[in-house]
Amino acid sequence: MSSTSRDALVLRPFEGLPNEQDLVAMRQLIPAATMAAKTTAEHGAVDVEIATILPMAWPAVRRTDGSITVGIQAAYPGGDLSRGIGQAIKLALALEPGNPITSVTLDDDAPRLQEILDLTGDFTIAVHDTFEFWLDPSAERTPEIESSIQEANQSIMPTRAVAGLEHAYWVDAGPKEHLRWVLDADEEKVIDAVTRLHARRESGVGEGTKYVGSFRAEGLAIPVWDLPKGFGAEGVEAEAEAFRTRFEEALHTEEPLTALERRARGGIVARQVTLR
Repeated sequence: MSSTSRDALVLRPFEGLPNEQDLVAMRQLIPAATMAAKTTAEHGAVDVEIATILPMAWPAVRRTDGSITVGIQAAYPGGDLSRGIGQAIKLALALEPGNPITSVTLDDDAPRLQEILDLTGDFTIAVHDTFEFWLDPSAERTPEIESSIQEANQSIMPTRAVAGLEHAYWVDAGPKEHLRWVLDADEEKVIDAVTRLHARRESGVGEGTKYVGSFRAEGLAIPVWDLPKGFGAEGVEAEAEAFRTRFEEALHTEEPLTALERRARGGIVARQVTLR
């Protein structure tokens, strides 16, 4: 039996799933990525590929080999994203192979991801440069399919996971580069940590970088830094160990903010950003 009603609002829908932070990143930050999972034995132990987005923004596809690919960025009904995606998987399980789910309607017993997926897997994320993962391995690569993927690829902002900074992603957003970091930490503590560093002029990742704000998504805090053009993921990785060390030290500091830090905090709080 599902633990919440289909209309209940769940602010942290991926809580309890392995690799929750990267699931949030796939929903909010990354254009093209996949994550391997499997349904429980009760649901057939079927291979499931969690993907950022599918063609036509379909919620799910039943592949010709019987596996399922589900799009985490699709539109889902109800107040619980986990239940919406779980229902898409349930519906796909009932399809003949080679067919998509084009929309999702919640059943009263729609399962959450935490209920339909085997949680003993690694749920390791793979970030891609293209949408080649859309292709069914047995599908014929027609000129129309090639053209469709090529057109979709043009919308991808280059994105890379940052080595040495878990659940952090570098993105080339055109005129600017960004570092976006999904944190499993109380939002107020994240703001306090940035405040402590900012008061010491240490809130940047490296030379020429700047903390620009944060936002909250699927219940987790995501601070964002501007990077100079050409800084690259390599530039972040070169600073990652020193940056992570001082950020985590500030994050776990229990001392009250100093007068200087309290004055700085107002400006930090005002820096809320929206990235889509």
